[in-house]
Amino acid sequence: MIQPPILNPNPPEAPSGTPIHPLAAGVLVAVDNLWNLADWAVVTWWVTVPLSFLSVFVPTLWFQRRLRKDRWGSAVAKALALGLVAAIPTSLTGTPVGMALLAWTGVDRWRR
Repeated sequence: MIQPPILNPNPPEAPSGTPIHPLAAGVLVAVDNLWNLADWAVVTWWVTVPLSFLSVFVPTLWFQRRLRKDRWGSAVAKALALGLVAAIPTSLTGTPVGMALLAWTGVDRWRR
């Protein structure tokens, strides 16, 4: 006797449409706003640029890898992109990018 195929009663949840975890976007906005303190002190940019990069890169890598379950390559690429945006020595870049990512997350949750 032929039996019908067994369908999975609990299909896997569809992945969210946002590529970046909301906490990573929040870290980007927070670190980017810290540039307001260092904007006038160009002399210290050799310290603040690498620190801004690392303070966004490391948490984003962790959020993407552990909370978002991204593969290493994808998590490193996303962390590198956000870290580079945060390292631009002005607060005019990361805030709009981070806010757009946070808005995307909110729209995506509202849509579901």
